[in-house]
Amino acid sequence: MVFMSHRNRLLPPLLPEPIRRVEAGPWAIELLPGAAYATRYVASQATIGFAFDSQRGLHAIGSDRVHPFDATPNGLAFVPAGCDVLSESPKGGEYLRVMRTDGVALAGDRAFNNRIDQQAITLALRMRAALLHASVEDDWEAWALALAERAQDNEALSAPPLGSITGSRMRLLDEFIDAGLDGQLGIQAMAGLLGLSEGYFIRAFKNATGKSPHSYLIDRRLAKARALMRDSTARLAEIAQTCGFNSQAHMATTFRQRLGVSPAQLRIPIR
Repeated sequence: MVFMSHRNRLLPPLLPEPIRRVEAGPWAIELLPGAAYATRYVASQATIGFAFDSQRGLHAIGSDRVHPFDATPNGLAFVPAGCDVLSESPKGGEYLRVMRTDGVALAGDRAFNNRIDQQAITLALRMRAALLHASVEDDWEAWALALAERAQDNEALSAPPLGSITGSRMRLLDEFIDAGLDGQLGIQAMAGLLGLSEGYFIRAFKNATGKSPHSYLIDRRLAKARALMRDSTARLAEIAQTCGFNSQAHMATTFRQRLGVSPAQLRIPIR
């Protein structure tokens, strides 16, 4: 394993990736890093959520029944005020959370998750990039209001049909991708794993996640790289190799394109 060299052990310990938060007008926006969590609370205000990654664990939302859950990548979620929430995940996933802080209630009394909405995806990606790398051009109030409107769209109260990409198949696919990230993975191998033709797999995957299999594979490489940056002292060149990037420079370019920041900007050693 590349993470046990004496050079790695000589590096200083690392700070965990922080929760990033901004307050703008009546809105509070948070970006929670992909990490294990366990939480229970009664929602004092309605919350809009967006899961960037696949997440799985146990939860009870507005109910005393705890059951396994699978959060779809790119899935929009909503928790109404007063809802009792229990949720835990051994790995978690990067998550955007948007709340009003002025006491004005958001419409909706029904909790949901896993809603695929292309406008919500665009907004969430823009907000994540801005939270990772602030800019004077950020328009937080407009973004938060637009995301709230997507969560309150009554025309899409239920997630679209997943086709052949069920929760169990998504877990199988995630395990296959994670085990082979240091090699060459392609659509043919992913479709073959699920016993689907390439064309059908691409269409079903896009319906289930709002993104192409190729784009999802890149996101998995980024997520693993960020986890290794957070949880290990491996050098960036070693992390790039482990996550299937052609080079450290290739990984840095992908970070900038997808997240708006470089790997070095996200990895901050303890001083």
